[in-house]
Amino acid sequence: MQLHFSPSMRSITISSSNGFIDLMKIKVAARHISYRTLFHTILILAFLLPFVFILTALVTLEGVNKCSSFDCLGRRLGPKLLGRVDDSGRLVKDFYKILNQVNTEEIPEGLKLPDSFSQLVSEMKSNQYDARTFAFMLRGMTEKLEREIRESKFAELMNKHFAASSIPKGIHCLSLRLTDEYSSNAHARRQLPSPELLPVLSNNSYHHFVLSTDNILAASVVVASAVQSSVKPERIVFHVITDKKTYAGMHSWFALNPVSPAIVEVKGIHQFDWLTRENVPVLEAVENHNGIRNYYHGNHVAGANLSDTTPRTFASKLQARSPKYISLLNHLRIYLPELFPNLDKVVFLDDDIVVQRDLSPLWEIDLRGKVNGAVETCKGEDEWVMSKHFRNYFNFSHPLIAKNLNPNECAWAYGMNIFDLRAWRTTNIRETYHSWLKENLKSNLTLWKLGTLPPALIAFKGHVHPIDPSWHMLGLGYQNKTNIESVKKAAVIHYNGQSKPWLQIGFEHLRPFWTKYINYSNDFIRNCHILES
Repeated sequence: MQLHFSPSMRSITISSSNGFIDLMKIKVAARHISYRTLFHTILILAFLLPFVFILTALVTLEGVNKCSSFDCLGRRLGPKLLGRVDDSGRLVKDFYKILNQVNTEEIPEGLKLPDSFSQLVSEMKSNQYDARTFAFMLRGMTEKLEREIRESKFAELMNKHFAASSIPKGIHCLSLRLTDEYSSNAHARRQLPSPELLPVLSNNSYHHFVLSTDNILAASVVVASAVQSSVKPERIVFHVITDKKTYAGMHSWFALNPVSPAIVEVKGIHQFDWLTRENVPVLEAVENHNGIRNYYHGNHVAGANLSDTTPRTFASKLQARSPKYISLLNHLRIYLPELFPNLDKVVFLDDDIVVQRDLSPLWEIDLRGKVNGAVETCKGEDEWVMSKHFRNYFNFSHPLIAKNLNPNECAWAYGMNIFDLRAWRTTNIRETYHSWLKENLKSNLTLWKLGTLPPALIAFKGHVHPIDPSWHMLGLGYQNKTNIESVKKAAVIHYNGQSKPWLQIGFEHLRPFWTKYINYSNDFIRNCHILES
């Protein structure tokens, strides 16, 4: 086919290429523009069309969505002007459809999963997998990775539990060396306190603290921090209670390292005439019951359905199975009125606390006839520590619990408590505590799992007076994100939780608040290689 333009540019003749008669003759109307301009326009279009097709091909290959600059405007509009439609949206929808199908089906047996993403890409290239096979392999790799991460997390929690339940080598060394010192050094066996100070032990004009522990290093920090933070340390009397095996070492420490002008009494459980099997029958059963001992000392994973358990729930269950919860030392606070019959008011401290402020104002707090002055743990922003209600401690699916307790009742904290012993002696708190311990033993520990606080929550029900939270900050052994400024302002900081400051799993940035009260120049501390962190 040939085009013939007349010399005047008024007509265009289209004829067959073999020279036959004209097929069509077009008469051009009177021009309003230059024919020469029209001719040039046709030539320019003929020149540009190949480039339009090239740009269209590039857009198809690279993806039109990758081009966002002004220079790419032609590349965006080119396919649309030529009637081409971008298929990327449809491809994505098709891939979503394949993913949904693969998600509801079983992974084919024998499907070999790559060990890495780069291996997956390499196999995709070499084996030319279709989208469905790719989706199955991606799902299989993801599920495998999730299982490995989950198993690793549970293993970490188990290791942390064992670390928290163990006795560090340095602390064990300290106890052994001090026990040996007790047998060979008369000065380590001297009477505590000296005979002329014995009347002070029952003098209610002094501020009496009670500490129950078998950890000599922790006890030294509690006593030292309380004395150094006090405005009137000469008014402080510490009653340190320990077990029989630790008594000699504990006595040696405070005999050789006095905290004058404060007064320290060290007493073993075996030295209290009142603590007999007749008076504490339930606790005797708790310590010697085979089922109970297996629960706290046995295999913590056997029988546990980890596939239906979250790591956080598993961590809580492990915490509830700490062996310390069946120790008489941990239950001892429920017998304070009987152990100290001549005292009217005491402050009971756990061994994992540090005193940072003068605590003498605690004796001025009016408990309004209540027995226990404590910080409530249901009114804070911290979800892990300060959002505790009864439902967090008790099994409300048990009819006995559901009948007697309110799941929304606010819990309170052990660790730093003001006890009015005179008011306590008029109640049946101890009897209630024993009664509920018996019920829990009968129900095979189905009423609650976590140690000494649940029965105390019941026994002290109606006998608790809330005190300002600034007196007692909790959670330093639970979480790494504890606010440092809040720690500095608290009167007492409590390392409750597994990450105790004397353990390697303790939080490094929180440990200095504890280690500042250790005398690293002491010969026993140095010889046992208890080093500052």
